[in-house]
Amino acid sequence: MRESIECAESGLYTEPAFRLLREESEHPLLLVCEHASRFIPAALNDLGLDETASREHIAWDIGALALAERLSETLGATLLSARYSRLLIDLNRPLHVADSIPLQSEIYQVPGNQSLDEATRLYRQQCLYQPFHDRLRALIDRRLADNRPVRVVGIHSFTPVFYGQPRALEAGVLFGEARDYAQRIVDGLARHSLRVAGNQPYKINPLSDMTVPVHGDGRGLDSVLIEVRNDLLRSPEAVRTWSAYLAPLL
Repeated sequence: MRESIECAESGLYTEPAFRLLREESEHPLLLVCEHASRFIPAALNDLGLDETASREHIAWDIGALALAERLSETLGATLLSARYSRLLIDLNRPLHVADSIPLQSEIYQVPGNQSLDEATRLYRQQCLYQPFHDRLRALIDRRLADNRPVRVVGIHSFTPVFYGQPRALEAGVLFGEARDYAQRIVDGLARHSLRVAGNQPYKINPLSDMTVPVHGDGRGLDSVLIEVRNDLLRSPEAVRTWSAYLAPLL
């Protein structure tokens, strides 16, 4: 049992840090959705953001959870998804990086994250970050102990406009060591005449990313992060379409 930490947020994180679907799946794919939720406990008043900002991409990856759940259902694959907003703590960042608990996201300052004391930072790590990554690590450990193949795939979305610049890209496949796996997915999506590229609109950086470098590359597993532009995930029909594109490739 972890040591209790007393701070201003003690007792706020009563919901589990993650949701786990199809834990006993035999499919080699482990789906991960680190930015699945925009949930922030009511007592934190959306960290001082107005209602518009708290519903925007800064708080979560819009459409990512719906796509991850559809893929999990289609493939019968395990899905681990976050239950809290990444504004509280970003599960796809190492704890030492500056935006692990972001002070600002794109054009928005996050008032509730300014001047956090160390006890509160540690408490968020204990309640939200460590349980998620401990569970993902345990899922991988169990499969490897059983000599089963494992692939780790993060499901994300990105904005159609970034700092005022439109993005024509429709999907990206981010990778570090798993170049062949990533290229297979890129080529498969391109066959649907989609605008897709490897390591765009972002790149995997072992110093500032978590899931792919640590749980994938760090353990010698095929691992990628899928990014879909979020205006393409705004309806159930669109989610089903993207799941149909991706499922045979993963």
